[in-house]
Amino acid sequence: MPAQRKLGRATDVRLSILRGMVTTLILNGRIETTQARAQEVRRIAEKLITDAVREKDHFTTRGLVTSKAKLDGKGRKILKSVTAKSGKKYDVVDREIKNELSTVDDPSRLAVRRQAMKWLNKSHDADGNVINPVDVLFSTVAPKYADRSGGYTRITKIGPRQGDAAEMVRLELI
Repeated sequence: MPAQRKLGRATDVRLSILRGMVTTLILNGRIETTQARAQEVRRIAEKLITDAVREKDHFTTRGLVTSKAKLDGKGRKILKSVTAKSGKKYDVVDREIKNELSTVDDPSRLAVRRQAMKWLNKSHDADGNVINPVDVLFSTVAPKYADRSGGYTRITKIGPRQGDAAEMVRLELI
């Protein structure tokens, strides 16, 4: 018995379709598709959410010191004159130092994040900003289901598709 349904597609095409659908489900919370595809997407999404819930608190917070060039109103670097010990003058980029808090994943959480990256594609929002669905999975979806022990999705039949009468369903996060 195969690990996944073939869905009448070549392997690379089938995996690409499933990756896109799992990503859309995690980001938007619902998709409409055929019943066979929904069952495969559900299987993948449930495993990803279960792993994310299990690893949601396995990280530490650490302070990082970063240095960044100061910019003027036009986006150019601000220079300041400095005199060397030999008396020679030269220009140096003026820098600002920031202290930022950063999260550092434990090894088990890092492994789960890398497994999730296999199934989730980076996408863009309406403004064109890049959205990392792995971050969405760990920051919003996993805490939402922290008290559940499975059953994160629901499949609702919405009737046959016009044209080929394929059974259409709505797959959504509960």
